[in-house]
Amino acid sequence: MPIKGLDAAKKQTEQIVGRITGVMSERTVTEILIIGAGYASTLTPVDTSTLINSQYRRVENGPNGVRGMVGYTAAYAAAVNAAKGTLAGQPRPGNRGTYWAPDGEPDFLRKGFERDGKSDIEAAVRRGMKL
Repeated sequence: MPIKGLDAAKKQTEQIVGRITGVMSERTVTEILIIGAGYASTLTPVDTSTLINSQYRRVENGPNGVRGMVGYTAAYAAAVNAAKGTLAGQPRPGNRGTYWAPDGEPDFLRKGFERDGKSDIEAAVRRGMKL
């Protein structure tokens, strides 16, 4: 005796999985990137605004799921992010303020996601992946 509604249940399950792996995931990853990049922006040191204005984000939907990336196109971005910050507070040459001012911190990109934006990102994931 065949089970009634099995085909409909399978179809609904496929639709839900499709939503989760598609639109819901893309939207959630995009929101995570916006949140983390926003927090990273507040920690990015500003001198001429070249670094902060070179920030980008990219969302890709591939065979292994949705992947997001935030980065900076300025050639020196990786060096600034990896700097130790030992000059923090010391005057810059040419009366251009102090190093790492006003709120800049070393490792600003990671801190924007993992430290400062962590609770907001967790809330975005809960909200975005809710069925």
